[in-house]
Amino acid sequence: MPKYSIIIPVYNTEAYLKKCLDSIINQTYKDFEIIVVNDGTKDNSQDIIDMYVDKYECVKSIVQENQGLSVARNNGIKKARGKYFLVLDSDDYFEIGLLEELNKELEKNGNVDLMRFQVRNISKNTIDYHEEPFNNLNGIEAFKRIVKYHYVENACCYLYNREYFIKNNFEYKKGVYHEDFGLTPLVIEKAKSVSSIDYIGYDYVERENSIMTNKSYQKTIKKVNDFYECYLYVNEQIDSFPGDHSTLKSYLANSMLMKITELNHKDYKVFLKKLKKENIFDNLLVDNFSRKIKKLIISINPKLYYKKN
Repeated sequence: MPKYSIIIPVYNTEAYLKKCLDSIINQTYKDFEIIVVNDGTKDNSQDIIDMYVDKYECVKSIVQENQGLSVARNNGIKKARGKYFLVLDSDDYFEIGLLEELNKELEKNGNVDLMRFQVRNISKNTIDYHEEPFNNLNGIEAFKRIVKYHYVENACCYLYNREYFIKNNFEYKKGVYHEDFGLTPLVIEKAKSVSSIDYIGYDYVERENSIMTNKSYQKTIKKVNDFYECYLYVNEQIDSFPGDHSTLKSYLANSMLMKITELNHKDYKVFLKKLKKENIFDNLLVDNFSRKIKKLIISINPKLYYKKN
């Protein structure tokens, strides 16, 4: 049984897939399996997948009708056998030392429910994101640390304990954009043990016409509605288990208010009115002077604050 499972959903990414798969095959730590989920791809990605399945015993393939990223991830996780798993988007890739660095940390500090690692944004202006590492914090305290940085809810920034994930019946919500926003905060907050390392292990490739960069306004409307659905779900879930979730609730409120600024003026006004009726501003933290000023500005005009920050 492998120690690590890497789940890769694939949909029309043949130009990137070999680099993605090679970044795992060439890992300096070798005790892993790769589960590639063909989500009804229409290009030649399956030919590439078959080549790797034939060549490498560690590569497994799942073929499904197109059901979206969430279902592909869920199905990959169900098939995973590793004690831990990671998810990797098929147009991105790992640094070849990632598994070795994660394994060193586990051997040094013991098992965790969740371990965070860092991201390099590959674009015209490549950016490395660094964070202050920490060890074995409970989920609520860990979230307070993580929320200060980039890519808070991005599912690909974490190593997951598979038993913890399955025991809590975590699943990515089908048919929505921003499925990470609707789950990762819960996975962090509910964990008993979370660690974070400063190693940059994930290379995120910005490309035009990806799911998150498509400029269609109809897709923008769906993204905002899906974001709102995830926002409601996470708030409902965190109210069902004990602890002080004020930091997470503030993060969710900030994220939701910032998201609606992507709408045109008419749709923005409608959505803002709905959020005001739900008392969203009550969830914004006011535990210091700067946050009190921030809440005041946001309460008057969210666009004024978020468009300048």
